[in-house]
Amino acid sequence: MKWHRQLAILGTASLLLGLTGCSGSSANTDPISYTGTALDTVISIKIYDSQDNNLLTKCQKICDDYEARLSRTREGSEIWQINHAEGAYTEVSDDTLKLIREGLHYSELSDGAFDITIGTVTELWDFKSDDPQVPDASVLAEAVTHVDYHNVEIDGNLVRLSDPKSKIDLGAIAKGFIADKLKEYLKSEGVEHALIDLGGNVLAIGDKPDGSSFLIGIQKPFDDRGEPIASIELNDQAAVTSGTYQRYFEKDGDFYHHILQPSNGMPCNNGLNSVTILTDSSLTADALSTTTFLLGPDKGMDLINSLDGVEAVFIDTDNNLTYSDNFPK
Repeated sequence: MKWHRQLAILGTASLLLGLTGCSGSSANTDPISYTGTALDTVISIKIYDSQDNNLLTKCQKICDDYEARLSRTREGSEIWQINHAEGAYTEVSDDTLKLIREGLHYSELSDGAFDITIGTVTELWDFKSDDPQVPDASVLAEAVTHVDYHNVEIDGNLVRLSDPKSKIDLGAIAKGFIADKLKEYLKSEGVEHALIDLGGNVLAIGDKPDGSSFLIGIQKPFDDRGEPIASIELNDQAAVTSGTYQRYFEKDGDFYHHILQPSNGMPCNNGLNSVTILTDSSLTADALSTTTFLLGPDKGMDLINSLDGVEAVFIDTDNNLTYSDNFPK
């Protein structure tokens, strides 16, 4: 049995290319940066036009605060409280309510191919374990019966699950939401040139101080050297990838990855290795990268081409690239 857990920008390796430039005060001043762990992943924030390290400290606090509210597994979080309320209403903050509503929007948009009540399924798969196991088929089948986003009921800031055994999991969209909040904060403090990376959810504030775009690489699936298969220029935009190679394990000759289908609780195998979304909002990119992966190469790309201001590149299992109609190349 082999196990792999690989995290970083747009996949498994840190592929920020050409991130040089000056700060606002001096051509020879290096940007300030922070790299650490939060949100169950590696995060990195780099600010090019300020030397105020308090900004980075505040960003860390923002990440910690949202994780404390949105984590499915942290006891006492708002999501944990909903999931353990046995069908009773739980009062949540405005931000948590907004994220739940966004999750329901993409659940509806995909007709349930993406479903924020997949928590009963995700809790059965432990891709971080030293010895991950495939869930028992009967247990998985029972868990799937409680996956239905229609079970989420909202009354003002009160949220409940009409099926007490349903469980909300916002893991597919929370990092994008938090990245947008970090950008909102930094811009309110006058930052105009920065790069936020929350475990592969990359969000640019403006461009580099010299006027050039940030250049990032899209990970070549399963390449241990971190070789990029393509690159994207980012200017005040977000780029997010969902890929089979980010968290997976192999057991008894079979391959299992972390993008799970609400319909049967198993990893989604539809000929895709990854989907990368490029758009203005990290939340939108985060949600659509998972949603379109689950919809598959045809329906997923049709959805992208129907949306304004959203572009995508799909990579299939033979590492062939398919771009949306207006993807910048």
